[in-house]
Amino acid sequence: MATKIRLQRGGRKGYAFYSVVIADSRAPRDGRFIEKIGTYNPNTNPATVDLKFDRALYWVECGAQPTDTVRNILSREGVYMMKHLRGGVKKGAFDEAAAQVKFDAWKKAKESGLLAIKEKDAAAKKQATLAALENEKKVNAAIAAKVAEKKAAAVAAEAPAEETAAEEAPAEA
Repeated sequence: MATKIRLQRGGRKGYAFYSVVIADSRAPRDGRFIEKIGTYNPNTNPATVDLKFDRALYWVECGAQPTDTVRNILSREGVYMMKHLRGGVKKGAFDEAAAQVKFDAWKKAKESGLLAIKEKDAAAKKQATLAALENEKKVNAAIAAKVAEKKAAAVAAEAPAEETAAEEAPAEA
């Protein structure tokens, strides 16, 4: 039996949510599966992946063929890196402890890169918010100037009317 690691669609229309499953290659996309090893939510930024690392590694080492999207997910999560390191251990290039140290260093570098991207996005969002606020202040100041101009024009128009009314009042008296 040929096994595949694939995505099984869930969620509502226009808001897809996927389960990462091990299934027979002949089974339909949302049909029967052997084991659920994680979830994938592409709707968040960055996409959220919750994966049972050990089970994913087991199935990859057993020869399960992932789809293209799942291969990218597994690669990003480090499953293929660990498979590569375990191959080195089997060949005698280094021991299990050294492989774990290399994997931990790779994972730490990956996480720091993701953190830097998140911080950059947060800074860009904050900068955009500040720019929008400054633009709104300029617009509000322009509107306030126009309102003050209209009020001054209205006061100027009322002042001659009051003066003529004041001049007419003593003449009548």
